[in-house]
Amino acid sequence: MPLAAPLTFHFTDDGAVPNHPRWPMLVYKGALDLTKSRDPETEIETMFSTNGWGFGAWRNGIYPFAHYHSMIHEVLGIARGSARVRFGGEHGEVLEVHPGDVAVLPAGTGHQRLSDTGGLVVIGGYPPDGTYDLCRGDHPADRIAALKTILDVAKPLGDPVAGRDGPLTALWKPA
Repeated sequence: MPLAAPLTFHFTDDGAVPNHPRWPMLVYKGALDLTKSRDPETEIETMFSTNGWGFGAWRNGIYPFAHYHSMIHEVLGIARGSARVRFGGEHGEVLEVHPGDVAVLPAGTGHQRLSDTGGLVVIGGYPPDGTYDLCRGDHPADRIAALKTILDVAKPLGDPVAGRDGPLTALWKPA
């Protein structure tokens, strides 16, 4: 079955979380069918790595406070459990994420776990270009610095779900 087009979300700077001024967050609902998987974590890690987004990969959850990364893009794949996550800061979108869902966050995109069903396992990864940083929506100095770095983060060579010809390559247009 062909991969469905991702949902796209454009968020504006809310005064605490800058978000990306040009590129949308992408959400692939059911990017992977993990219902029969014995090792969903490895399936997601393999997909990200194959598509050039396996750098700095981790297994954990999503912080319960608003945060973003100002010097790198991030991908989040849900391996186990479900959660309500607010993306884009205080005035963003609250989404339910489930196993097999993947969110692709351009640098500056706020995210915060509001609740989960227990047993939440998220696989995170990054493209090879960029530097990991953790900025919190409650530190104004982070936002001011981020406004100077977000636009300098290079467009990735491919989409973490669909590779070099995936939707990200068309949806994240250069300035």
